[in-house]
Amino acid sequence: MGNISFGINMEYVRHADKTFEWGVAKAAALGYEYVEPMVHWGRELLSEAGYFHSVSMLDDPMRIKEACAKEGIKLSGLSAHTPLCKPEISVEYLKQAIRFAAECGAPVVNTDEGPKPDWTSEEEDHVLMRYTLGEAAKVAEKRGILIGIEPHQQYSKHPDGLDRIYNLVDSKAIGINFDTGNSFLCGHDPYEWLERVNNRMVHLHAKDISVEQSDSERGKVTGTPVGCACGEGVIDWARIIEICSRCPNDIVVSVECGTIDEAERSIAHLKGLMVTA
Repeated sequence: MGNISFGINMEYVRHADKTFEWGVAKAAALGYEYVEPMVHWGRELLSEAGYFHSVSMLDDPMRIKEACAKEGIKLSGLSAHTPLCKPEISVEYLKQAIRFAAECGAPVVNTDEGPKPDWTSEEEDHVLMRYTLGEAAKVAEKRGILIGIEPHQQYSKHPDGLDRIYNLVDSKAIGINFDTGNSFLCGHDPYEWLERVNNRMVHLHAKDISVEQSDSERGKVTGTPVGCACGEGVIDWARIIEICSRCPNDIVVSVECGTIDEAERSIAHLKGLMVTA
């Protein structure tokens, strides 16, 4: 069985108005072993000015590698969400993210099908996604990078839909990045769904959902950007960890929360569960 480690998605410093490097150092200080950076195309004002954590793929990938090495922290993957249904955006973006991941040392590139075009049918969308994933998988296979498909949008909001996307391309590079919060908000049982994909999982987004958000949004949305602190919402983390412990792959449980304080409380809760397990 695989090993379980804890990481943090860099969205936790979204509202801190700090650089990527600052966020990496803070994650290490909080006790996280891994970080999951977000990458983007081109240039973006806030990140260039040092007020946002996202890293441009026009930068040297060694920027990420060196920042992590300085703080003694590792990479669980890259957050590289792009609309797979829109190949004019996603094909080159995803291929570049895979090459960037290979050079900076991130083993997984996470994505989802994204918002669909407003003029295509469901069948056409799946042809478009097959093309995108097929092109990306060829690049990923040569570099030993995994593509984690996340439940997050219109087709992946239920287990059968996620499986259909996963099965579009037969490639050892394609796996599942399971999201506990998105699966719950979609209206499904996250534990049953996790069991279903456990042997194909390559990464996990640890997203807890507050009771308030659950009451107002469950069954009405396909996902949410970040959740509350792990242990303060509706997700049973002991159960999640137990299921992950039976995954054949090593899994980084990458926390997705919205603030530094939530990140601190999340790691304390998750590590406490490992001590008592």
